[in-house]
Amino acid sequence: MASTRDGRDWKPEYLVAIDPAKCIGCGRCFKVCGRDVMTLKGINDEGEYIDDDDEDADEIEKKVMVMADGGACIGCGACARVCPSNCQKHEAVAA
Repeated sequence: MASTRDGRDWKPEYLVAIDPAKCIGCGRCFKVCGRDVMTLKGINDEGEYIDDDDEDADEIEKKVMVMADGGACIGCGACARVCPSNCQKHEAVAA
């Protein structure tokens, strides 16, 4: 188990998934994460992800956060604390 700087026990819980059906694309999680774990993508009516600079960008139905680099997550939980839609799944990883 990890510990805080003053020695208290702390068990990180890492971001492992974002539910696109629940995500409202507000970007709050992206703003508090300094590790580029997530990115904003468009979703078309067929549920396919589209980049903003893609030629099909005019087909975007809504924007949602997606995992960009899950391995960069340090398990701090900042994203979960600011998420208004509870769309993220976090898990502790066994050592």
